[in-house]
Amino acid sequence: MPNTPISREDVHAYAESCSDMGLDFQSIASRLLKEQNRLKTFIESNFKEIDPLAGQVALYMLSVSLRVFEQDGGRMKKINTTDLNAAQSKINAAVESLLPLDDEFPKRAKAIDWRAQPNLLDEILWALFERDDEEKKDEEQPMDSNQSAMIYLMLWATVEAMNSKYRA
Repeated sequence: MPNTPISREDVHAYAESCSDMGLDFQSIASRLLKEQNRLKTFIESNFKEIDPLAGQVALYMLSVSLRVFEQDGGRMKKINTTDLNAAQSKINAAVESLLPLDDEFPKRAKAIDWRAQPNLLDEILWALFERDDEEKKDEEQPMDSNQSAMIYLMLWATVEAMNSKYRA
């Protein structure tokens, strides 16, 4: 039985509270990533040779995603390689429909109606692609759309796996 999506308002509030905590969020992020070490390893293994900075962004967004589930209540079992492989197989079927990587990428991603926790995934898309220039000015080095898409696809897989192990 699929989980009910966490509301858009709650997802945004939970994500904003992580951002508002600043450096105080680091200890929470460390705990969450330690509890779901397989997800952390998945992200790190995909970025260690490609772009370590993008990997750090992905890890932060992963920890925020974990925190969103935690703040919503319920329990999440440990995620393993089998769970991640199943999630990746599920989203691989949609990858072609997301291409090309252009300004319409977020719109096409949002149109996939079977995504687990679509409000969380939409928040990730917003952070990676849709924030306005004023919000992006604090970034040291903006990521290109290829990196943003890679982060989104990996986080989509992790959210699918998390949702499969989460019980509200």
